[in-house]
Amino acid sequence: MVSSPTMKTTNSRPVVLCLSGHDPSGGAGLQADIEALIAQGCHAAPTVTALTVQDTVNVSDFRVLDREWVLAQAHAVIADLPVAAVKLGMLGSVQMVETVLEIMQSLPGIPLVCDPVLRAGGGGALGKDEVGYAIRERLLPVAAIATPNLPEARILAELPEGTPDECAEKLLPFCRNLLITGGHGDETEVHNRLYTQDGQRHTFTCQRLPGSYHGSGCTLASALSGRLALGEELSSAVRTALDYTWRTLRDAEQPGHGQYVPRRLPLDFCP
Repeated sequence: MVSSPTMKTTNSRPVVLCLSGHDPSGGAGLQADIEALIAQGCHAAPTVTALTVQDTVNVSDFRVLDREWVLAQAHAVIADLPVAAVKLGMLGSVQMVETVLEIMQSLPGIPLVCDPVLRAGGGGALGKDEVGYAIRERLLPVAAIATPNLPEARILAELPEGTPDECAEKLLPFCRNLLITGGHGDETEVHNRLYTQDGQRHTFTCQRLPGSYHGSGCTLASALSGRLALGEELSSAVRTALDYTWRTLRDAEQPGHGQYVPRRLPLDFCP
């Protein structure tokens, strides 16, 4: 007896528009976005903002795409798919910051997760200093939440030695919610701090894992955008995304000569 084919249904997974750079090593950038969003039960719509030359050790070069190409990609997605959240990664230029603002005008009320990618995991710059200023002044005010690590928060706040609290005090006038991630010191526990404009503060701690990781920030921001797309409340979404990211780092592997790459999908994953 021949079974009949399964009836196809409309997509019920929330769509997340990802505006990020391409990392040819697959550790960070759009591949990290796609994998992390699949793990949340979401559909990633990857829109390329920049091409990079990098591996798991560091970045050696990058090229920001023409704004017309980025706008065309994003508008094609928006016209066709019901975007439930937007995740920002590497932008690389002030012009790309303005391009994102134009895109967001087509998505009123849609939550934007801003991961201010200003440095690669190996320390290489992914944009000039004025890009950080433009992100702070122009993008943070329209974001639902920004997710800088402490070095990025210091760049955005223009406080080279600032503590998380000092950086938050400087940045909160620009954004509604701010998650400053830890793990860049020598503490035995990692402290991830969520600040809100209404004065609330939540600290999420986790065990520090040995080694350094390529794409952890992309993984976290993408997972968080997925949780928001699913309708999860912000504080709960942050906790869920942090827990997921920690597990990907715990299970990370070292495919190259540099940093570990998070394992964002289980070994038995079957698409």
